[in-house]
Amino acid sequence: MPQEIVGDMDGQGLRVAVVVARFNEFVTRQLLNGAVETLGRFGVRDEDIGVAWVPGSFELPVVAKTLAQTQRYDSVICLGAVIRGETGHYDMVAGQSSGGIASVGLETGVPTIFGVLTADNMDQAINRAGGKSGNIGSNAAVAAVETARLIQSIKTG
Repeated sequence: MPQEIVGDMDGQGLRVAVVVARFNEFVTRQLLNGAVETLGRFGVRDEDIGVAWVPGSFELPVVAKTLAQTQRYDSVICLGAVIRGETGHYDMVAGQSSGGIASVGLETGVPTIFGVLTADNMDQAINRAGGKSGNIGSNAAVAAVETARLIQSIKTG
């Protein structure tokens, strides 16, 4: 039988950074609230959560990378809301933020969680920020705890 490597959901002692886009703050603040509440439910103390606000989702990766490189955090969560408009701006921002966030985790080895919701309109965004469809920020917090613990489990063998 193969040995299964798993990460538990005990957040006690974990240090987590959350980078939040200020653009569409009506939505992103709800994502942040969901993430912080969920981290607390899993045992991450408030004093072990760092929150950094950036202008928009495009700026998430560079600040996430800076936080990851400090080696003070076991995981970095990136939260934003990109809502489709009448221009191609949506595709550029969504694509650049997702690619940049993925690169941060690969380059630093620190789990960098993609919690940027993409929506066609504000109603969809609201539904995914604590409405009918749950809260993407909360989902990102769960992924942050589990992935950080999985990586720790792998490293300690």
